[in-house]
Amino acid sequence: MPALDNIFGIHATALKLREQRLSILGSNIANASTPGYKARDIDFSSALRLAENSQSTESAMLYRVPLQASLDGNTVEMATEQTAFAENALAYRSSLSFLQGRIGTLTRALKGE
Repeated sequence: MPALDNIFGIHATALKLREQRLSILGSNIANASTPGYKARDIDFSSALRLAENSQSTESAMLYRVPLQASLDGNTVEMATEQTAFAENALAYRSSLSFLQGRIGTLTRALKGE
């Protein structure tokens, strides 16, 4: 795996974490009307730092603190979740584009182009 780390850099790890975060944010959005549901998120910088050192990223998982508490105990705020989802999706796409470019370069090099 170290050889792949040299080729793809931090983007392969970032892509995995961005995918995980998309799933978490999607769950938050899906549970917006579930009483007592606690919104979660990943501190991406901390998770990336932990992943780079081959450590578990579980400690980077946090509960979101709502700006306005709900009477039913649900902490999902749709505007916050949708904004975080959109920003993360854009970052995911950026990492994916970088990796696609790198793979294209490697493919051309192998073909001798």
